[in-house]
Amino acid sequence: MARFFGTDGVRGVAGSELTRQMAEALGAEAVRVLGKSILIGRDTRASGPELTAGLIDGVLAAGGQAVDAGVVPTPGIALLTRKLGADCGIVVSASHNPPEYNGIKFFDAQGYKLSGGIEQRFEAALAALAAEIGAEQSVGMGVGLAVARAAASNGERSAADAATVMADAAELYIQHTVLGMAEAGLDLSGLRVVVDCAHGAAYHTTPEALRRLGVEVHAINTDYDGKDINVACGSTHLDVIRDWVLRTGADAGFAHDGDADRVLAVDAAGNEVDGDVIEAICARDLKQRGLLKNNTVVSTVMSNLGFIRAMEALDIDLEQTDVGDSKVLAAMRAGDYVLGGEQSGHIIFKEYNTTGDGLVAMLMLLKTMARSQTSLEELAKVMHKFPQILINVKVADKEQVAAAPELAAAARDLRRKLSDQGRVLLRPSGTEPMLRVMVEAESAASAQEAAESLAAVIRSLDEG
Repeated sequence: MARFFGTDGVRGVAGSELTRQMAEALGAEAVRVLGKSILIGRDTRASGPELTAGLIDGVLAAGGQAVDAGVVPTPGIALLTRKLGADCGIVVSASHNPPEYNGIKFFDAQGYKLSGGIEQRFEAALAALAAEIGAEQSVGMGVGLAVARAAASNGERSAADAATVMADAAELYIQHTVLGMAEAGLDLSGLRVVVDCAHGAAYHTTPEALRRLGVEVHAINTDYDGKDINVACGSTHLDVIRDWVLRTGADAGFAHDGDADRVLAVDAAGNEVDGDVIEAICARDLKQRGLLKNNTVVSTVMSNLGFIRAMEALDIDLEQTDVGDSKVLAAMRAGDYVLGGEQSGHIIFKEYNTTGDGLVAMLMLLKTMARSQTSLEELAKVMHKFPQILINVKVADKEQVAAAPELAAAARDLRRKLSDQGRVLLRPSGTEPMLRVMVEAESAASAQEAAESLAAVIRSLDEG
């Protein structure tokens, strides 16, 4: 059975861990919890249409109205849910995961991901349905869904056939983004970029938006067959975009994940520009132009120590949250901040969208390059990245090991040894039986040695 990941919905292997029946149940619950008007979009996975049909069946059987937006990036659904006045937006996507996975995530009427309290209601509904159906099926339909299927079997129109099809969702997302950037005085003519769309939801939206803003675009991995999303391409395989940038002499290269809520970059020399660097560049630009509201940015505890040092040097206040773009956004809303992000490339510009938006982040970075007439390679010097080593250690009881005094003492000794020239972070995985060890130091060798020593302590505690 699929599981809830933080406040980002459910995710699992499509057809086994995540089934159409689960989608039906979630669609019905969305109507009961969030309201009758439901907007649904998806990425390009082969399992997307089937899960979308299940959601639609559930929405309609529960008395709601379903609008099928088709293939559109996740930030497009967040935007359109708010703009069109829907009660809820649902995205069928597993983001950066391989093609066999899929997921279902939710946005409220304001375009924000659900709070933990609301999501618990979805979890409770799924648990109740699982108990009702029994062990033979992971999760099934509620009574209303059973009635809908019975009606369909008697020759009546199926629930999915009654959905409204929205043919222009992707176009509306493009228009909104392009207009917002144009009104901000953006002139990107003359810039040449390569974009890796990862055979995903941005296959049309990102190249088209860039072209309308005057960018010379070479777009790759814009085709799809449902089985190639994120496969050896996109934000998890930057070597692909690096090769294309060096081959074409582009000013920069950008790589999306499957649903395009994140973006990573490489400069003209092929150097990686991750989410920390993108956020640092944009934070400095916003501050210089007097647009960094409350002089604060938000990042997670996984951000590189170099990012922290860069914000200190720029006299920009920094708030750090637990991992997850929903956590970042919650802090941004609470403090009324305009910029937040993650190293993974989820960058949120709250003036433009209510979630991570890979296209907006890309355009804001290009805008900074164009306005300053400075290369991405030069802009990236705003921060010096410390070598970072991450080791995942599987354990039987992650909470027990994480609370062990011996582990706390070992971590304390390492922090004392590294002083202000490094950083140690220990955290249990939110979804798997493991502890994550992250160490940063001035040299990769020092970081590796320190991380391995902590990992060894964890293994000994687990065995003992």
